[in-house]
Amino acid sequence: MGDEFCSCDILHENLIEIVKKKMPQEEKLYDLAELFKVFGDTTRVKIISALFEAELCVCDIAVLLGMSQSAISHQLRVLRQARLVKHRKEGKVVFYSLDDEHIKSIFNQGLEHILEPRGFEHAIF
Repeated sequence: MGDEFCSCDILHENLIEIVKKKMPQEEKLYDLAELFKVFGDTTRVKIISALFEAELCVCDIAVLLGMSQSAISHQLRVLRQARLVKHRKEGKVVFYSLDDEHIKSIFNQGLEHILEPRGFEHAIF
């Protein structure tokens, strides 16, 4: 058996109870998982990254990412539904921006995590 399996038959019931009480409700965990799914698409991550720098319209984002306006509009719809971006109209132009500062925090935490140097124990040979 590998190190990843517990080889004991003892349950730590007191710890299980403590942790169970502190865990968020099932529906909140589901909502959190859904939020992280939105970050699972490279195009959406690129759009979020671009919106860190400036409020942009669909045309701007399409040129920036080298994609069609309809593809960008589809991804912006997903980001709006997840409350990651918001929009405002100025005449006929719709500008998009990040919904709030939490988005930057979530993004930056993920980026910091993947940029961390890996120790020897994580090296793949």
